[in-house]
Amino acid sequence: MIIVLDVGNTNTKIGIFDGDRLVEGLRLSSSISQTGDEYGFYLVGMLKAKSIEPKDITGGIISSVNPNLNYTFEHMLDFYFGIKPYVVGAGIKTGINIKYDNPKEVGGDRIVGSVAAYKIYGGPCIVIDCGTATTFNVISSSGEFLGGAIGVGLKSSADALYNGTAKLPKVELSVPKTVIGKMTVTNMQSGLVFGYVSMIEGMVARIKKEMGIDLKVIATGGLSEIVASCSNVIDVVDRTLTLKGLNIVYKMQTE
Repeated sequence: MIIVLDVGNTNTKIGIFDGDRLVEGLRLSSSISQTGDEYGFYLVGMLKAKSIEPKDITGGIISSVNPNLNYTFEHMLDFYFGIKPYVVGAGIKTGINIKYDNPKEVGGDRIVGSVAAYKIYGGPCIVIDCGTATTFNVISSSGEFLGGAIGVGLKSSADALYNGTAKLPKVELSVPKTVIGKMTVTNMQSGLVFGYVSMIEGMVARIKKEMGIDLKVIATGGLSEIVASCSNVIDVVDRTLTLKGLNIVYKMQTE
């Protein structure tokens, strides 16, 4: 079995794969105040609760948009699992041609998500990752990463609204029954959720118009299901897309 880590700005998603099968999916907070020993203690305990021992893990790979945590997780995997993980970046085979002015600028999560989308669902496609930031990644029919866009995330918008105002409360991110709300909470939910969905619909329409072709739209990330529930522009929701991409890229390094 191998371990894959997608280190994000808010959370770190962890997957345990046995071949192509995702055996377990876990999540830890991404905090620079946590030490490698603390992460190791938590992760080993969580895996043992799932009857997975450190010795069962024979390899690993990391993608990260939080460079401050790279050494922490690399050290943790080395010390607690006895493995030296691959890190998605320069020199790593991905099987995808990155048509970016500076390919080193592309986040590892965008790369592995695009790899998985193309390998599993085919191209051309748009991969939308609904995380702390919202990324739009465009992949051609021949598997080229053409670029995309980066926008604000739904939770980030909600936090900004709460922290930047004196009277507005923190609200649950759920779909309200109507666009026109009758209370402050439903007003905020409408503006946040429907406004976010409208942003995604508008961006998808603009990308398709610019490309001049139809593209399959794959959504991933913690809030992707909210978007899909009130929009018809999403063709596939795959919450584990990035983890699957990491597993695919890991196998490329070992073949």
